[in-house]
Amino acid sequence: MNNDLLFNFSVNKKTNTISVQREFAAELALVWDAWTIPKIVDQWWGSKEWVSTTKSMEFKEGGQRFYVMRGPAGEEHWGITTYENILLHTSFSGKDCFSDESGQVNNEFPVSDYHVSFKTLEAKTRIEHLTTYSSLEQLEASLQYGFEEGMIKAFEGMDALLFQMNQENS
Repeated sequence: MNNDLLFNFSVNKKTNTISVQREFAAELALVWDAWTIPKIVDQWWGSKEWVSTTKSMEFKEGGQRFYVMRGPAGEEHWGITTYENILLHTSFSGKDCFSDESGQVNNEFPVSDYHVSFKTLEAKTRIEHLTTYSSLEQLEASLQYGFEEGMIKAFEGMDALLFQMNQENS
């Protein structure tokens, strides 16, 4: 991770929320594409150990991303991200949950609401990712499953990918 780029991670147990602020050394359009185009999302979502594969994705209001994360020992964790509200190059929000391979929600794991906003800064883009859980137990379970570590690794992958995309566009 570029140490000159902002990374704030905070947990509020009173509101059952996790707030992440992160800057990327890329223009807003590239950062937006990295979140909204399946073949790009799969290149950074996860880590080197946990590889993301999108099975289907419709980035539109009412759409969803259905994906699998494969671990180093062949483990599979399926997930669904829904898109409820989208403001082009500004923000999007919806729900995020675990599922089985047929797309049935697995309520044994945390379900969350999320809101991701984008802001242009000089030569950088800042995202703010707010995740809200229905209970403190779900928030704590998500933290136990490695939410913070996963975000750090994913964003490191996104840094590398955005650097490569910037080089290709130069």
